[in-house]
Amino acid sequence: MQVMGIVNVTPDSFSDGGRFLATDDAVAHGHELIAQGADLLDIGGESTRPGATRPLVADELARVVPVIETLAEEGATLSVDTMRPEVAEAAVKAGAKIINDVSGGLADPRILNVAADHGATYVVMHWRAHGAEMQHEDHLVYADGVVATVRAEIEQRIEAARAAGIQDDDIVIDPGLGFSKTADDNWRLLAGVEEFHKLGFPVLIGASRKTFLGHLLAAPDGTLRPVGERESAHDAITVFLAQRGVWATRVHDVRAAKDALAAAQKLEGLTEREENIR
Repeated sequence: MQVMGIVNVTPDSFSDGGRFLATDDAVAHGHELIAQGADLLDIGGESTRPGATRPLVADELARVVPVIETLAEEGATLSVDTMRPEVAEAAVKAGAKIINDVSGGLADPRILNVAADHGATYVVMHWRAHGAEMQHEDHLVYADGVVATVRAEIEQRIEAARAAGIQDDDIVIDPGLGFSKTADDNWRLLAGVEEFHKLGFPVLIGASRKTFLGHLLAAPDGTLRPVGERESAHDAITVFLAQRGVWATRVHDVRAAKDALAAAQKLEGLTEREENIR
């Protein structure tokens, strides 16, 4: 499984907002994640956490394009995390190979044409609303169950991507953990991840440090586990997903994810060897 390292070039991301807002800091963080073993990096200039306010297009461009240009020149494989066609196009021209659109084309359908025109890999994520309203009760209804409903809505977005000219080989899907989902919804989507493989596309999962892990690890008084102290639970999810053929996991702590995968792979190799001996 591929490990996608997160580089948030934002002042307000839920996990590390502001730490890597300066271009030099973001590039340095990218270098650190690559040194830890990241297979690719996801560069984002807009926080999509619940309640987030959208930046101006000019601000988003100024945040991500210089970082992408620098890291691409150094040979890194890069994704741009954006819902805006202007940002997607500039990022691809700067060297990004993947457009990670958390809205699946719903925020601005023109982004589908950008992906098609440039032959970029396009991540179709399940999404219902922008951060300011994504957790409103109207967006949390899954009449046929969360797995079946999310799968059906992703299929609709796949058809929109195809209609815009994006080739099947360039499509990746993401069930959108945390986006208009309850904690229980997120767990059900993880447990049912193999249903998304049936659509025939690589699957990307982003669970790292999200609130549903904070709920799982909450203190007896209900206080959520702090954001930076949720990674051990996420490592278990990483191994679970790798064992189920997920293409990539999007993570903050690359080293922890790579360590967990290395241990799991070692055990799987020894298990297969023992079975062959028998």
